[in-house]
Amino acid sequence: MTVATSRHLTPAGPEPAGADNRLVVGGAALTWRSLPTPTLPDPAAVLARSAVHALTAARQHAAHGTELLLSTVSRVDAVMRTELLTAGFTVGVLDDDGVHPSAPVRPRAAEPGRLWLLTSGSTGRPKRVGHTLDTLTTVRADQPERTWLCPYAPGTYAWWQVVTLSLTQPGQHLVVVEPDELDDWPTVAATHGVDAASGTPTFWRRTLYRDAEALARVPLRQITLGGEPVDQAILDQLREVFPTARISWIYASSEAGASIVVHDGRAGFPVDWLDRDTPGRPTLSIRDDELVVTSPYHGAGLAGPIRTGDRVQVLDGRVLITGRLDSDEINVGGSKVSAGVVRGVLTGHPAVAWARVTGRRAPVLGRMVVAEVVLAAADPSAADTGVPDEAALVRWCADRLPEHAVPRRIRVLTDIPVKETLKSDV
Repeated sequence: MTVATSRHLTPAGPEPAGADNRLVVGGAALTWRSLPTPTLPDPAAVLARSAVHALTAARQHAAHGTELLLSTVSRVDAVMRTELLTAGFTVGVLDDDGVHPSAPVRPRAAEPGRLWLLTSGSTGRPKRVGHTLDTLTTVRADQPERTWLCPYAPGTYAWWQVVTLSLTQPGQHLVVVEPDELDDWPTVAATHGVDAASGTPTFWRRTLYRDAEALARVPLRQITLGGEPVDQAILDQLREVFPTARISWIYASSEAGASIVVHDGRAGFPVDWLDRDTPGRPTLSIRDDELVVTSPYHGAGLAGPIRTGDRVQVLDGRVLITGRLDSDEINVGGSKVSAGVVRGVLTGHPAVAWARVTGRRAPVLGRMVVAEVVLAAADPSAADTGVPDEAALVRWCADRLPEHAVPRRIRVLTDIPVKETLKSDV
């Protein structure tokens, strides 16, 4: 494997505390210290050609504080490139030969230490959110030695969370998988001793669906979920495979930073966490069924309460995050239905590996609830190995939901859809 061949630079400050942590990328073992430090324009929007190129850009920023927006070629389209050039960034693809730059439309002075993230675009066009390494570093207490899997797209908030952990904490090693390795990541992880892994619920569901036996061979002691609503079904499925691991789910966003961490194995968070004012910690509240976060880890210019756009429901002493406000609520003849609640019922069926619930136009009711599911492989040891048909799944829902919330159509897909962000728009 080759890595970026730009000349090495003398670090402007002390090496990060995790400089000697092991990095495995493309099958090669490196350390942060041994990574080449590319010469980057300042400010720079770097489109990394591969995982190792992204790591070298992160290393360069940690050493020199270059104003940096890091992403991939596939996540930045022509419109976004134009926006970045107009905003004063030099936009360049980083590969083995270094940076291939395009000059900004209006050059400007750089802002030292600034890191920019692109939001996922779940509510429209991606937006730029400003951070620093400090606001992205949310794990500060000493940690037990771990070897982490990093499956995320470079430059996303989740990617930076794992990367900053490895950069700033000794003993936090990193195994990075490229997109073409995702289907076989358990083999890569087992080979390199991964014992901690972070991924979206879709990432974990897809792995369980494709090869649960291979997943079970990975010696995981820490499992983290985030980036999408986390329901009880996926937590229970992971607990069954890894009965002794610590399983955590995290709520975080580019705008508010990491805001919620739950370790008790239950979906949602305790209702008594609401409106709790603790110095140095986020404050959580609800306004009109929307989660509102006031966080010390917020993006630049976003101090104060941040309306997250995520819908919540209080049930049995827990606050459940059910989905995005603009897509979770389905109005069926004047009755409100939460797509997330219906999805949770479907994924609670032992034969359902994944589900997506949406609304569809209906002539009398205005909207009706419909769903797509992926069925799990039948367990030969189970007493009942029959595959449920649409009618059986509708009956399952009818036994657990009010009549207006029961899906009228359920379509079976052959595989769990996933985007570059490891999400599936559930």
